[in-house]
Amino acid sequence: MTPPAAAEGRWSDLDRPPLNEPALRRALLRPGGLWTSLDVVESTGSTNSDLAARAAAAPGLPEGAVLVAEEQTSGRGRLDRSWTAPPRSGLFLSVLLKPDVPVERWGWLPLLTGVAAATGLARAAGADFALKWPNDLLVKVGGEHRKTGGILAERIGNDGVVVGIGINVTLREDELPVPQAGSLALADAISTDRDPLLRALLRSLEHWYGEWRAANGDPHASRLQETYAAGCSTLGLTVRAELPGGQALTGEAVAIDGDGRLVVTTPDGKDHPIGAGDIVHLRPGG
Repeated sequence: MTPPAAAEGRWSDLDRPPLNEPALRRALLRPGGLWTSLDVVESTGSTNSDLAARAAAAPGLPEGAVLVAEEQTSGRGRLDRSWTAPPRSGLFLSVLLKPDVPVERWGWLPLLTGVAAATGLARAAGADFALKWPNDLLVKVGGEHRKTGGILAERIGNDGVVVGIGINVTLREDELPVPQAGSLALADAISTDRDPLLRALLRSLEHWYGEWRAANGDPHASRLQETYAAGCSTLGLTVRAELPGGQALTGEAVAIDGDGRLVVTTPDGKDHPIGAGDIVHLRPGG
């Protein structure tokens, strides 16, 4: 019997089965837990845009809403860069958070999400992750670090933040958007089953967010600052910081400060805390 067209489309690539939405809900939605709803859609432009629109239309939408897409056609990264990948080849999701911590500490949310994704996925996928400041997830492919994931946090109203996460899971070499990109499959991960990977990511995010919130957003007391620094491949390298307004500076990345900024020491010995900008890894610091 020929399967319906819709079912054939969902199962057309047997290496990329669809996510099991009912099983994910059973595993992740529990009384007293962070995650309050979880929806999986076949395709959308951007989970961040969709979840932000949902939150704006329903200001009472509780914290912990999760929106996952099997495919994103207009996914966005920092600086409005596009993020696209074949259907069911990765994890493309956004979560709604409403941190009850001082707003000046909300800047830690992208870094917190990076730590949560790296630690959770490292255990579940058996791959070695590194963090590139401020919001990239790297894996080693052929001995070099390649970007396999990214994070985008966007403020929603006065009390909310939508955090988007994109992870390349089964992308093959000929599917990479740029040669510098990577995927868990190319990093020889022991598992590329997206269901347990998504569960591990969200449980790790729940843990780290809970620790950070319990510490009133203090990155030191929650161990977020030291954990991020320990996994950050940017530290110790000579980098070029391309700053807003077309300015740039080159120096050694030496620390992550208490506000989540990257501290770069220029050749004249001055320290420059950088809160926004593109960072290019050049070579190990001398």
